[in-house]
Amino acid sequence: MTRDAVSAFARARWQELLLALLAWLERFPLAILQLLFRISIAAVFWNSGLTKLASWQTTIVLFRDEYKVPVLPPELVATLAASVELTCPVLLVLGLATRLATLPMLGMTFVIEAFVYPEDWIEHLTWASLLLFILTRGPGPIALDRWLRPIIFGPGRG
Repeated sequence: MTRDAVSAFARARWQELLLALLAWLERFPLAILQLLFRISIAAVFWNSGLTKLASWQTTIVLFRDEYKVPVLPPELVATLAASVELTCPVLLVLGLATRLATLPMLGMTFVIEAFVYPEDWIEHLTWASLLLFILTRGPGPIALDRWLRPIIFGPGRG
């Protein structure tokens, strides 16, 4: 066997191994990724909500002096933010009204990006990407939504 033939054989073998590896990776269950996406973005918002509750007066001061969200009073915006951050993540983790729960979180992400911390766009893009994936692809089979769908919409539609 010539040196070129050995080289071609080795290259073909590596390509075969690479294709096998890619096929193996593509079999990774999407349901697990959907669950992990829901948990990870829920944790970001949940932790933020807990921080707000830990010192409510500091939260109000932050909303008034640093965040400066336009139009609405800081007390109202802080209450709305904490409410979203402490309810929507629970819905996401449970997979209950999942797509609906992503909407206020996407709205908050937009407001934070546009009015509060535009320099943190990479982090906000990550949040929005996870939320948009969940919104457009759903919570996956490891979710209450999946089990409740036939009850809500009737058999054969779940």
